[in-house]
Amino acid sequence: MLTLLAEQPECLWDEALPIEVKELPEDLAALDVLLADPELLWPTVERFRREVVEDRRAVLTDGRPTIAMETYIRMMVLKQRYRWGYRTLVAEVSDSIHLRRFCRISFSERVPDESTVRKLTRRIGAETVSELTRAMIVKACREKRFRPRAVRIDSTVVEADVKYPTDSGLASSGVHVLAGEGRKLAKLIGEKKARVRDRSRSMGRKLRAITRTVRRRSGEAKQEVLKLTEQTGELLERSVKEARRLAKIARGKARGRGARTKLRAAAQLEEIADRCEKVAGQIRQRVAGEPIKDRIVSLFDPDARPIRKGKLGKPNEFGFVSQLAEVTEHTQRGARGLILPGAATEIGNPGEDALLPATIAEMQRLGIRVQEVALDGGFNIGPTRSALEDLAPKNVFIAGRQEPGSKRTQRRMRRYRTGAEGRISHLKRRYGLDRSRLKGDQGRQIWTEWSILAYNLDTLTVRER
Repeated sequence: MLTLLAEQPECLWDEALPIEVKELPEDLAALDVLLADPELLWPTVERFRREVVEDRRAVLTDGRPTIAMETYIRMMVLKQRYRWGYRTLVAEVSDSIHLRRFCRISFSERVPDESTVRKLTRRIGAETVSELTRAMIVKACREKRFRPRAVRIDSTVVEADVKYPTDSGLASSGVHVLAGEGRKLAKLIGEKKARVRDRSRSMGRKLRAITRTVRRRSGEAKQEVLKLTEQTGELLERSVKEARRLAKIARGKARGRGARTKLRAAAQLEEIADRCEKVAGQIRQRVAGEPIKDRIVSLFDPDARPIRKGKLGKPNEFGFVSQLAEVTEHTQRGARGLILPGAATEIGNPGEDALLPATIAEMQRLGIRVQEVALDGGFNIGPTRSALEDLAPKNVFIAGRQEPGSKRTQRRMRRYRTGAEGRISHLKRRYGLDRSRLKGDQGRQIWTEWSILAYNLDTLTVRER
């Protein structure tokens, strides 16, 4: 059952507290005013209504009550604002009078468990958070507190929560995971003969041999490394065959009580086997010298991709590309605006021109029209002009490609466009946009939208203070 509003946080203990403790700090007080608007809760209601239609369950009125949505939203804003994990978030809110009052949690109540908050984050999804941000931007524009005039657009890499991948390392991880999942499934169906052999020891010997060979740094060593890597792929392929055979047996034994559990475990094993088979295919292509498209870099985050942006410090990044658009009221020094929700993205390494139409569509959805647009040199003139045709800005600045106006205007737009790099850096350092801790492309979108919402809330509170 959906619960929107929390109960009054005041209780008998509040009478004994001094006034300094009852009052929220200046920044939290400003956030409290913004989040007190009941309109911000309607996107969550619509999300649960869609769940009623899709799953045919009366989740709005039946079942156990959820935690109050206003409490959940405030806790997630704090989490992203201070870059806390779920456990740290719950511990900090439990231990702080100010944070309890901000989250509308009384002293006599327990703070929601971290697993509850974590599961609800996946259930709410990215689109609901985007709707929260849209409602906030529309309200700011309607009440004349924010008047958009210019926009600067740039893309950045949101790294996946994976370690630096190698083909042999992925093969080793695949062998270990398949053996572990195979043991669980074999125990579940009572199978003693068919199993997935744990080849971790053999794989470990290959990895150590690769490490010793790489140290020689010679042409012969490179060929030896490729040969050893090929052998790790062969070991992985054997484990994949055994996993598929065990999954087939499990599906045949899925009868009566516990059938769903067995089928679910078999499907999970086959899903991991599919990813491992793709890793083995990548190894074969690498040994043969063939190009590899859609390279998988993690067994646990299959949507992450290798991305090269030409950076000296990070030539290779592994994750996702998101295009961020910051709408501001002016283009002078210190311009700080609002980030548009629904950051345009595609799996892989899409170009700036491929993501621009989705960004412009988001501006039109919010009814935002700007006079100036600042872009970096990654945008091409032709596709950019086509994407901006309906927006019809007076001045389109593309660094190094199209710089109209006087020299003074060009200098102003250069500084303004360069500020997009600083804004992205700010989002990564302050709001956790450097690395998504949620797996998959869907998880990364959820992480990004909460970062954008937290940043926009802080921007509006800074303007009103």
